[in-house]
Amino acid sequence: MPITLASDNTATALPVWTATSDGLDDLPEAARRWAKATRFDAGAGQVLLVPDADGATAGAVLGLGKAAGTGEEAAARRTLAAGALATHLPAGEWQLAEGADLDGSLATLAVLLGGYRFDRYCTGRKDEDAAAVIRFAPPSDVDAAEAQALAAGVSLTRDLINTPTSDMGPAELEAAARTLADAFGAAVTTIEGDALLQENFPMIHAVGRASASAPRLIDLRWGRADAPKVTLVGKGVCFDTGGLDIKPASGMLLMKKDMGGAANVLGLAHMIMACGLDLHLRVLIPAVENAISANAFRPGDILHSRKGKTVEIGNTDAEGRLVLADALALADEEAPQLLIDMATLTGAARVALGPDLPPFFTDDDGFAGDLAAASMAVADPVWRMPLWAPYAANLSSRVADINNVTSDGFAGAVTAALFLQGFVEKAESWSHFDVYGWRAKASPIGPVGGEAHATRALFQVLKARFPRR
Repeated sequence: MPITLASDNTATALPVWTATSDGLDDLPEAARRWAKATRFDAGAGQVLLVPDADGATAGAVLGLGKAAGTGEEAAARRTLAAGALATHLPAGEWQLAEGADLDGSLATLAVLLGGYRFDRYCTGRKDEDAAAVIRFAPPSDVDAAEAQALAAGVSLTRDLINTPTSDMGPAELEAAARTLADAFGAAVTTIEGDALLQENFPMIHAVGRASASAPRLIDLRWGRADAPKVTLVGKGVCFDTGGLDIKPASGMLLMKKDMGGAANVLGLAHMIMACGLDLHLRVLIPAVENAISANAFRPGDILHSRKGKTVEIGNTDAEGRLVLADALALADEEAPQLLIDMATLTGAARVALGPDLPPFFTDDDGFAGDLAAASMAVADPVWRMPLWAPYAANLSSRVADINNVTSDGFAGAVTAALFLQGFVEKAESWSHFDVYGWRAKASPIGPVGGEAHATRALFQVLKARFPRR
C-alpha cells in the first residue's frame, strides 16, 4: 500500500502506541486489555489493531521486541521495527502516540523504507487502489523532506540492483545516472568502448570488452566548483560470469547485483543532492559486463593500468578490483578531500561478517570514528577491518608489478582492499566498503532483494561535515 507523509500531526490521525515484550502495562488501559486478551506478545515488528467500543479502529500497537540493550544502537535497531507499520496498517492517517518510545526521525524513515516493493515485472498483480493510502504524520520536530530524500535514495539503490541485467546493463546503468543527474542539474560525461583505451582506462576496457554492451566510465559532477571535493566510486559490473574462470551456475544466480556498489553510490548521491549538502560531488562508475567471448581477457594476461602499474591476471573472476583501480586512479588525480569506493567485491567479506554487516577499510581514524558513531545512531551497521600491510606481499607477481589475486586464498577482503589502496596516493582520506548489496531475509524495513548498505550512515557523516549553505 502506498505510503505518504502528512504535513504534521493532526487531531484526526489515529495513534500508534509502542510496547516491548515485557512492557504491555505501559499501554493505555483499553489497548492493554485488548493486547492481553489477544495474547499479543509485542514481538519486534508485530502490529496489533485496537478496536473502539463500536468496533472501529481506535489505534494500533507496534511491538518492539524484548527491551534488551539500553544503548543508542539498541534503541535505533528497535526503532526500525516501525517499518512494519507500512505493511500492517490499514489505509488512513496515523501518527506516533505521545510518549512513544521511538526516535521520530528514524521511525519516519523506517515507515517509508518498509513500504518499498519491487513489482515492475509482476504483470498479474492488480493495480492498487490509489485512494488506499497510509498517510503517516511525523512528529513536529522531524525533517520530513530529509526522510523522504533518504528513503528515495535507498529505493533507487534497491530498484537498480533488483532490475535484471537484461534491463540494467552498462548502457542502462548510464541512463539511470543521467536520469538522476537531470533531476538535480548535475552534469554527466561518459567514455565508452575503444575510447577507454585512448583516454587511458585499459583495465576497464579489458574487463568489459567481451560484452555486447560496450564498457564505459560514467562521470557525474554536481555542486559548486570551489566546495570541498567528495568523490564516490562504485563498482558497476552489471553481470559477472566470472569470465573465463567461469562461475558455477549457482554462483551466477545473484550476479545481477554485482553492480551494487554503483547502485549504492548513486543512492547516496541522490541523498546528497536532494538535501543540498555543501560539497563538490563527483561520482565515477566503471560500468561493464564480465562476459565470455573470443576477445575476453584471460588468466595469465598482463594488463596495464591507468596508474602505470602492470597487473598479472591470476583469476578473471577478480575483475571488480581491476575496473575500480582505473576509476580510483582517475579520482585520485584531483586529490579529493574524501574518496569513497563501494563494491560487491569479495565473498570473503560475507564469510567474515555475513550479509548484513559490511566491512570498511580506511587509514583515517577520524573518519572511521565518525562513521561508527553515525552507524549506531541510525542502525545502518558497518564494521572496520584492517589494512594489514604485510598481506600486500601475497599479491606479488614474478612477471608484473602485482597480481590481482593471492595464491593462498587467505584474508581475501583485506588483500582486495590492499590492492585498491595501491592506486590511491593523493586523496586526503580514502575508504573502501565491501558491501553485499542484497537483503537475504525480509525485515520490517525491506523485503528480500537489493539493498543499500552503509549509505545512510555515510550521509550522516557527510551532513555533519558539509552542512547545507
